[in-house]
Amino acid sequence: MHPLAHAIAPLLEHIGGTAVPADECEPGDIVLHWEGAPAIAVRLPGEELTSALDRMIRTLEGELGGRLPDLPRADKQRAVRLLEERGAFTLRKSVETVAKALGVSRFTVYNYLNRE
Repeated sequence: MHPLAHAIAPLLEHIGGTAVPADECEPGDIVLHWEGAPAIAVRLPGEELTSALDRMIRTLEGELGGRLPDLPRADKQRAVRLLEERGAFTLRKSVETVAKALGVSRFTVYNYLNRE
């Protein structure tokens, strides 16, 4: 695989994308160039990047030591703050997904986001 693929591997893992050889590029892939020539293509995950948000939630559960719905309220508030810091709420319909993962309402997630 091209060195550029190795360089961006952590980023691709984080967003759920994959690198494919440039000559295997499909419509919708993003071609990255190296020294003026196509090097690799990046294939992004599904339409809503829900897999990225799911990975963020799973990672957070590992960090907080339990499933989000089972955590006490203070830890749920901390989870929402951490997800905000990591950009989770820039994803489409993320508040709904996070609310479902926490076992709370969307209003509660917004309430947690507005706390200092």
